[in-house]
Amino acid sequence: MNPAVLAVTDRIIERSRPMRAAYLDLIRRERETAIGRPNLGCANLAHAYAGTEEDRDQLRADAGMNIGIVTAYNDMLSAHAVYYRYPELMKVWAREVGATAQVAGGVPAMCDGVTQGYPGMELSLFSRDTIALSTAVALSHGTFEGAALLGICDKIVPGLLMGALRFGHLPMILIPGGPMPSGLPNKAKAAVREQFAEGKVGREELLEAEIGAYHSKGTCTFYGTANTNQMMMEVMGLHMPGAAFVNPGTKLRQELTRAAVHRLAEIGSRGDDYRPIGHCVDEKAIVNAAVGLLATGGSTNHLLHLPAIARAAGIVIDWEDMDRLSAAVPLIARVYPNGSADVNGFEAAGGMPFVVRELLGAGLLHGDIMTVAGTMADYGEKPAMEGDALTWQPVGDSGDETILRPAANPFSPDGGMRILQGNIGRACIKVSAVDKERWVIEAPARVFEDQLDVLAAFKTGELEQDVVVVVRFQGPRANGMPELHKLTPPLGVLQNRGFKVALVTDGRMSGASGKVPCAIHCSPEALGGGAIGLIRDGDMIRVDAVAGTVDALVDAAEWAARTPAEAPVAASGMGRELFGLFRGASDEAEKGASAILAGAAL
Repeated sequence: MNPAVLAVTDRIIERSRPMRAAYLDLIRRERETAIGRPNLGCANLAHAYAGTEEDRDQLRADAGMNIGIVTAYNDMLSAHAVYYRYPELMKVWAREVGATAQVAGGVPAMCDGVTQGYPGMELSLFSRDTIALSTAVALSHGTFEGAALLGICDKIVPGLLMGALRFGHLPMILIPGGPMPSGLPNKAKAAVREQFAEGKVGREELLEAEIGAYHSKGTCTFYGTANTNQMMMEVMGLHMPGAAFVNPGTKLRQELTRAAVHRLAEIGSRGDDYRPIGHCVDEKAIVNAAVGLLATGGSTNHLLHLPAIARAAGIVIDWEDMDRLSAAVPLIARVYPNGSADVNGFEAAGGMPFVVRELLGAGLLHGDIMTVAGTMADYGEKPAMEGDALTWQPVGDSGDETILRPAANPFSPDGGMRILQGNIGRACIKVSAVDKERWVIEAPARVFEDQLDVLAAFKTGELEQDVVVVVRFQGPRANGMPELHKLTPPLGVLQNRGFKVALVTDGRMSGASGKVPCAIHCSPEALGGGAIGLIRDGDMIRVDAVAGTVDALVDAAEWAARTPAEAPVAASGMGRELFGLFRGASDEAEKGASAILAGAAL
């Protein structure tokens, strides 16, 4: 193993020791004493079985595993529209191996692509906590010996895991649906967005480009948070090997789902290959997720989600761990927005099997974790159909070294995510898609408290200069920490015009954030007195991804004497007022920006 990866792993194990021990004791007690079908009352069982006729006798006999299906299906979210028929097919496949399956419950699945830049986006981050709670409700009936988790997109996979890990004594497998086929290339789509921001094309041209890019059932094809989720599930061993990026509607996709159902029936507590999710997700698996994130240039949103997933399993990972890993982990993939290829091109070039094999070979992944299917080495082979049979085959060399490279010949020797620290606070920056000459930006601040005001200032020409755009009161406690992805096109236009441009915010960008340097997740956030609330228009701000600093170049005495900006009144409408409890209870970004985990005895 790489010594830096081992050192970070040991650091996490030591820091997490009391909390992890309590978690393992919890799931041991749950396995030994929790309510299950053999000791449920007759009326309870009758209620559980009343909705099924074909499987009722099998359920009554308690002869095999009953699989709870937790589904995030809806047909407004393209990635989840593919799940429509999954439960009825999974019931058939369960019967093939003497098991049964029931839909345990549904969880909400909002589409950030629909809500970007609008009030509904302020519900997005806390939809993750809602999904975790919904997952817990679904699994609370005591009638399941295992679970299949159907979810793909941004908050859905983290939320499913956060809830599922509280039932860590059960075996569980995450089942993806795959990316839509490639449409309009992502770079072409981004170019039209920038042209629209400049007024060079109209709404009709922009809509045509967007529909050309997002055109079918399946996950969006850029390497954003949704597809980063799928990468992480592979390197954590929670998928069937190679399942992440197989397109919907194919025989291979169907057979991978069938194999997942069959595998669940094999890894229950009644057999001799018990693999509970609480043991699969250990400190080494969390490190694997972080390494995969860095090696592939994945979404910055996982600087929030990974700590939250870890805490649900009694594990503590922080941004310092990510920073140390980033220095040791090479960037071996370039997928849009960090390159020109989409995830279909990535899959064709070797995909996750190539990534896993290379990282294992370089000693950067822990190969000895408990996976849901075989060993971590099995995830270094590619699934394929031989006639009607599902097989796994050696992945071979990269099919395109502009997309995937061996660990010995990476695109960059490091993973491109860094911590920034200074008098503004503590922030993160992703530089894997930022040209090196823009890693250091020093420019006067323009301060905003709403991203729409930034767009308005851009349209009136007020930002035609070197500028560090500061957008504050965007943290979890202020407004739910919406993504500020709408800022990418105008800031990109300013950068294209030759200006020095950066963003500093206590909010989030997106898994699609790219070429403009962005110091994000500033902590402490402005609400409650964070130093980002001291910045004034015209202050010189230095964002330095080389030195790892983010500072207002203001005299220390003057800085100390300043009064923090007054917080805006919390917005209502679009259901935002219902999430006031979540905002008020949320912890800081580095701990996962969660309300349900903050202060909980886990």
